[in-house]
Amino acid sequence: MRAKKSLLILFALICAVGVIAGSYLAGTSRARDDLRLQGQRQLQLMAPDLQSLLQKYETLPFVLGFQPDLIEALAYPSDARAISRLNSTLKTIQQQANVGAIYVMDRDGLTIGASNWDLPLGFVGKNFSYRPYFDAALRGRAGRFYGIGTSTTEAGYFIAQPVYGNGSAGGPVTGVVAVKISLADFERTWRSSDDAIVLADRSGVIFLSNRPDWIYRSLTPLDAATERQLAHTQQYMGKTVTPLSGQPDLFVTQSVGQLGWQLMLFPGQSRVLRAGLQWALAAVLLLACAALAGWASHQRRRRLEERLASRAALQKAELELNDKIVERTQQLRTTNQHLESKYAKLQETEHLLRSTQNELVQAGKLAMLGQMATGITHELNQPLAAIRAFADNARVFLERGQGEQVAGNLGHISEASARMGAIIGQLKGFARKDEALGTVELAASVRASAFLLESEFRRHAVTLDIDVGVDNLKVTGDSVRIEQVLINLLRNALDAVEGAERRLVAIHLARDGDSALVGISDSGEGIPARVAAHLFEPFFTTKPSGKGLGLGLAISSSIVQAMNGQLTAHNQTGGGARFELRLPLQHQGA
Repeated sequence: MRAKKSLLILFALICAVGVIAGSYLAGTSRARDDLRLQGQRQLQLMAPDLQSLLQKYETLPFVLGFQPDLIEALAYPSDARAISRLNSTLKTIQQQANVGAIYVMDRDGLTIGASNWDLPLGFVGKNFSYRPYFDAALRGRAGRFYGIGTSTTEAGYFIAQPVYGNGSAGGPVTGVVAVKISLADFERTWRSSDDAIVLADRSGVIFLSNRPDWIYRSLTPLDAATERQLAHTQQYMGKTVTPLSGQPDLFVTQSVGQLGWQLMLFPGQSRVLRAGLQWALAAVLLLACAALAGWASHQRRRRLEERLASRAALQKAELELNDKIVERTQQLRTTNQHLESKYAKLQETEHLLRSTQNELVQAGKLAMLGQMATGITHELNQPLAAIRAFADNARVFLERGQGEQVAGNLGHISEASARMGAIIGQLKGFARKDEALGTVELAASVRASAFLLESEFRRHAVTLDIDVGVDNLKVTGDSVRIEQVLINLLRNALDAVEGAERRLVAIHLARDGDSALVGISDSGEGIPARVAAHLFEPFFTTKPSGKGLGLGLAISSSIVQAMNGQLTAHNQTGGGARFELRLPLQHQGA
């Protein structure tokens, strides 16, 4: 059964290939016939135009043969005035008739006058006795010839007629007058056609075409006699005529002119191939439709059989499903209760974790305040001592009645009190436990953090360079926690330059795309390679015992990550370390 089915499929495939191949051959044959018919019609429109041009100037040399100026110049070739009148007459007629050139030759073929006498490549003094048209006109017949000019190297169609000495036909022939006509306009017109168009002489040599590489190629190999004739007449001077290779077999032709010319058109083979492919594609589509129809009928029968089988299976599955639903429902109820219990424990753990983290951050702030206590105490003692001194002086001045000095001392007391208030207010704001998120202006946070550590930097003789040239950089976060991070980074930088020869800490605020960037750099020894990998780990520190627990950078990194930011560190090229705090900028209207 399987072998029989395979044979049927193979037979169907062979028949399909045969139908497709037959459709392709029928399409190409039909297209060839249509193209031949179209090409013949096109040639029937083109040939009369070319024939009309050739006949248009047929009588011009005959009429010129009776011009008195031509007859007189041939009779007296040594008369300069007669030759001058001849040249002037020929030039005027050439311009009016719009031909390539008009020239007169004596019986020996020597040109005595021409319309182009004043041009560098003029015909005067040239001998054309080897041209067939000269020999025919000298015998009293019209001479016709197409070839490349030996003087100008420009191809053209030549028509020649005899000039009679007595001014009447039948008298003695004293010379020949010839007219050169250019056919270049036809060649330019043909270039707009997609099909190849050629004009070949009686020997099969192509001399006009819209395919430049076909010109001066022969349709068939030339015999020796023809080659000798072309060499003698110099018809295609300087051109080597070789057979045309790869000549299309589809063409139409029509005779033109009196020299046995053939006007030929080669329709594009692509249209034949396209037509064949279209017919083959149509056959493929028809066969595909037939195959789809057969396949659909077969599938329909199979679906009916499967539907009956599936209906019985569904009834059986329905019974089994009801039993499983009851079992699964009980399992889901038990699992749900278990998940609810785990979720409650998870919420409790998360609440404990957040509370511990906040307490750890607050402990970090208080520890930092403890580290700054010495500097803050020194900072507060100075204004307190000043207040005591100014108060004592004011009492003495008051007893003496010197009011102006009393007022001055009171002003100094007020300024010192204001500075103490600013320091204490900054400390209170930094020490408070605040978790409210809001708009934070980073420039203000940078200045506030530097203000709290100002005395520490002065006491350790460290230069603090603050650059907040970019104002109005706002982020969403907690100002107190941002200041905690900045103070921790500034204190680490202060510790890093403690033993350095050049003590400098710089803080720089800038905008980087959609983020605000705070860079804190120092002139210390930098971050050792073994430390860089563990820099932000809890309880990892390089400071001596009693100077830190190793929680500062870990807490700072946690705070920054909670505000969708990033805290990084690296060594600078010129020496020292640089910590970068990057926070996303607050969008306008947020």
